[in-house]
Amino acid sequence: MPSICVLDNLAAEGIALLKADPRIEFDVRTGLAEAELQQALNQYDGVILRSGVKITAQVLEGNTRLKAIVRAGVGTDNIDKQAATRKGIVVMNTPTGNTLSTAEHAVTLMLALSRNVAPAHQSLREGRWDRKKFTGTQVAGKTLGIVGMGRIGQAVAQRAQALEMRVVGYDPFFSASRAAEIGVEMFDDVEAMLPEIDYLTVHTPLTEQTSGLIGTAQLEKIKPGARLINCARGGIFDEQALVDGLQSGVLAGVALDVFEQEPCTDSPLFEMPGVLCTPHLGASTDEAQTQVAVEGIQLLIDFLTTGNVRHAVNMTALDEQTIASLRGYLDLAYRLGRMVGQLDASTAESCRLEYRGDVAERQISLLSSSFACGLLSGVLDDEPNIVSAELLLRERGIELIEDKRPGRGAFASLIRAHLTTRDGERVVAGTLFGENMPRLVQLGPHQLEAFLDGHLLIFQHNDVPGIIGAVGSICGCHGVNIAQMAVGRASPGGEAIGILNLDGPASESAIDEIAGHEAISRIRCIELPQAGEVPIWLEGPKG
Repeated sequence: MPSICVLDNLAAEGIALLKADPRIEFDVRTGLAEAELQQALNQYDGVILRSGVKITAQVLEGNTRLKAIVRAGVGTDNIDKQAATRKGIVVMNTPTGNTLSTAEHAVTLMLALSRNVAPAHQSLREGRWDRKKFTGTQVAGKTLGIVGMGRIGQAVAQRAQALEMRVVGYDPFFSASRAAEIGVEMFDDVEAMLPEIDYLTVHTPLTEQTSGLIGTAQLEKIKPGARLINCARGGIFDEQALVDGLQSGVLAGVALDVFEQEPCTDSPLFEMPGVLCTPHLGASTDEAQTQVAVEGIQLLIDFLTTGNVRHAVNMTALDEQTIASLRGYLDLAYRLGRMVGQLDASTAESCRLEYRGDVAERQISLLSSSFACGLLSGVLDDEPNIVSAELLLRERGIELIEDKRPGRGAFASLIRAHLTTRDGERVVAGTLFGENMPRLVQLGPHQLEAFLDGHLLIFQHNDVPGIIGAVGSICGCHGVNIAQMAVGRASPGGEAIGILNLDGPASESAIDEIAGHEAISRIRCIELPQAGEVPIWLEGPKG
């Protein structure tokens, strides 16, 4: 009989499901120390936890029994998913349970900040009646900017509109048609939005792109008197920049539910006027905790009794044979998605995938889903997999069209992606050398051959003598080592493109110097997985 261990406090409704199911044995063991946790994990088939327990590679060391880990919530930062995958352990989450609670908390903080609720309450408790001191501002007629238009961002938009606010947003993977449908005006980048907003709320994961999204440079462009809210992840706002913005008067208020370091009990923000903080309460409602507990327990029971996998964040429900037969092309499609998603920040509208040659005879729906995974990588709290990716794209209003032609062209197999954005069309194409060597063979109108891995520096330039040498010299002067180089051009003397594969990321000073060359019109840095590195859902379980 399968056994389950509950490692964190869960809502009673979730425990009741376990008690009522005769097919399952279970124990509740909370507050385990690391050594106790390691021992416990090897005694059960499945475990469920919230954010209070960390499952590391070390506590999974030597585990031979555990089959599934369920996070009762969205974020799985407290679980080493790579280590779990290598042990053949499925990691699942409950992606919808916290949506409304987090959205409501963001709106609550916005309203409380606007009406000085917290300091007015404290003033009364201290025996003062300071009506004039706590005059607030109404939100009706104001502009709310939302960064991240996923489930939570859309829920916030809906509630703000009910408060008669103008809502604007930024999300590179949220279509104009979907935005128009829900009445949100979209911007092509965050900084263009800043001069127009009275309030800003963020609903994105913490990634390299979103870390420090609002810092000193951004506050120089923001509308004076703006108020900022963060119920997503600590680190999206630079906390020292917030302090400086409040002191200078650029910001009228800041409301934080999350912090760069948690638990956070000491911050200069806590003593400043115009600041409202809560201890990561976005999902802390009775309803949310009930929903994630029930959903998480049901996921675990279903998996252990029927093998059904839902909301997996580290692997798919596909058999290893199917994955193995497509692994090279799945990797190629994923890398093409990652690349085209980073070419610029324009809002995506739709995508057409062309399959040419032998690959057109394969299971292209899986390849399209793998491309969608790459496209959405870094946009969501957790890496999407090929079970969920297309659904997530559709939720953002992005249409995915497939076009397959078995006839061979210049290559035995070719995958070409056309991503339509508000600013035009991005085109990338790739093929597979051997069984596992993805190559880029087209970027825009340019034909070339480049490695699809690691740190890529892409520069558009006039096709004149000396450019390649000049770029190479600049890289050398800045200690940037070039591993591979590829060039392409549409016609002699016209626009050309160069792609450098670097051993590491280029410094800002190197990028600035290259961009300053008179013949170079555009430069872009792209981050792809290293050669041989695949997403954890493609690795599949080991042993």
